[in-house]
Amino acid sequence: MSCRAVIRDVRDSFGSLSRRGFEVRLTGHNKGKSQSSVHELHEQTTEIQQSRWANLPPELLCDVIKRLEASESTWPSRKYVVACAAVCRPWRELCKEIVRSPELSGKLTFPVSLKQPGPRDGMIQCFIKRDKSKSTYHLYLCLSTAVLVENGKFLLSAKRSRRTTYTEYVISMNPDNISRSSNTYIGKLRSNFLGTKFIICDTQPPYNAASLCPPGTASRRFYSKKVSPKVPTGSYSIAQVSYELNVLGTRGPRRMHCIMHSIPASALDVGGIVPGQPDHIIPRCLEDSFRSMSFSQSSVMDRSMDFSSARFSDMSGSILGCNTTEEIKEQPLVLRNKAPRWHEQLQCWCLNFRGRVTVASVKNFQLIAANQPASAGAPTPSQPPQSDHDKIILQFGKVAKDMFTMDYRYPLSAFQAFSVCLSSFDTKLACE
Repeated sequence: MSCRAVIRDVRDSFGSLSRRGFEVRLTGHNKGKSQSSVHELHEQTTEIQQSRWANLPPELLCDVIKRLEASESTWPSRKYVVACAAVCRPWRELCKEIVRSPELSGKLTFPVSLKQPGPRDGMIQCFIKRDKSKSTYHLYLCLSTAVLVENGKFLLSAKRSRRTTYTEYVISMNPDNISRSSNTYIGKLRSNFLGTKFIICDTQPPYNAASLCPPGTASRRFYSKKVSPKVPTGSYSIAQVSYELNVLGTRGPRRMHCIMHSIPASALDVGGIVPGQPDHIIPRCLEDSFRSMSFSQSSVMDRSMDFSSARFSDMSGSILGCNTTEEIKEQPLVLRNKAPRWHEQLQCWCLNFRGRVTVASVKNFQLIAANQPASAGAPTPSQPPQSDHDKIILQFGKVAKDMFTMDYRYPLSAFQAFSVCLSSFDTKLACE
């Protein structure tokens, strides 16, 4: 029996996977809240845990999952790997050990991969579709090497909401229900009035969340009467994107800087890492309905550190103040756009996107590290000639009407890269 046949048999025995929420729909399970329905669901869950598939020998199960993970390396066939993790706890724990993070494998498999750093070698190629009529943006994973494609694996979505003094982009894992009241809400992007400064907020705390909280800022939470208790309530400022003022357009193309407060500058050094990587993407209270979403058993989110997104001036001041304390000993990673060169024949500013961008646009950019390594100088045998400081970390550009490509790599995650690209869509009154 092939690996696909095994997974198909398992899926037919236990139920079918939901395409949206990675939920397991058990046979005969209704959504009613009666006591009998709860007992029926509990009996079916116990039956699954004691089934022949749950009691497979560990050596055999490990071999099956390893072969499946190696053979189904691309979407949509990679859904069978997700199906294995949705069977029961022993299968889920084994999948967690076998399936590697995007940093090591270069593959996006589980939802938590969207908030984990991209690969160190190579880039993950994605594209963004814009719908101006609905003010929505959808991020897809490229399934082919073609620049202009119409199909892909859905990853994230965003919806723009204009207010009097700012613009906000709500980011969700649901392609249709994009709102902060949804249990698929994972973060937001907020701009100032001029559209020159943006704050990226996450629902999960970064490794240095306690030190990033501005002094004297009160903690803000959602009240349970207004929002469902299953909705993520945290709002942590993890990055700031700023565009230099260019009112008359005399300074050339856009100039942007990204301060990644959740990523230390040492992450780009040899042997550097991004600390505090999440092992789940939503709060643990959602595990009551489906426990295989998080793929972990510990590290419950500390809700005592929930705080609202700070003002831009307060955030800058707090970072400078925290640098003098013992809690923060290293600077955050700073990214800047790669300066384009002027093409005499075309009479325009140009960047080498290696064929990934085909239409000229003011929104196109490439981000590289602005932080210089501590030991700059001639390369040595222990230090490679080209370090991560010289590589393009994120590139974004237009390929057709309402179609844009987005390629990212370590140390950014898909969520962070998508948020930075959303800032390029916003209208900037003082930049052009």
